[in-house]
Amino acid sequence: MAKLQKSIDKRNALIKATIELVNNNGFHATPMSKIAKMANVSPATIYLYFENKQDLVNQTYLEVKSKYTDFVFKTYNENTPVKTGFELIWKRIAEFKINECEYSFFLNQCNNTPIIDEPSRKEGIKHLQPLLDLWKRGKKEGVIKPFSDYILYAYSINPLSFLMMAQKQDEFQLTKVHIEEAFLTAWDSIKI
Repeated sequence: MAKLQKSIDKRNALIKATIELVNNNGFHATPMSKIAKMANVSPATIYLYFENKQDLVNQTYLEVKSKYTDFVFKTYNENTPVKTGFELIWKRIAEFKINECEYSFFLNQCNNTPIIDEPSRKEGIKHLQPLLDLWKRGKKEGVIKPFSDYILYAYSINPLSFLMMAQKQDEFQLTKVHIEEAFLTAWDSIKI
């Protein structure tokens, strides 16, 4: 049992180091040797858990995406009215981004670079299925604009990433009032 826990701890240390280094240096300036050093393991140890850097990054992405969506959809009920459901999801996304900055910045890096392979990217999108289903229902009910889910996401969810970056750079502080204003703006961008 202790050996299994040690193995889990090493893998978690590698994931944590990958997130921190990618957030601070970008993907291309994050060699496996730096990841191993930060995780306090030998470089060869990485290959016990991951095939290569691509596999490490893909698995880290999917693990973080899973934590993100588990949090976001934990209190969501698919039977709530569309606006209520969207508000709950949107505010949970905002809460995650505020409280889990390192994960959020890592996901932003992944979403803005081709480093994540196509199968992993598609798997990551599946994690958003409750939101996509809500939008589909909203379109059917005539509550949400009949636009592509990518456009809906770009105009209603992606602005949170911009606000988080501004906060990280100490240019803007997200208060409860700002979050409410941002939600109303997001809702206005997709509602009919």
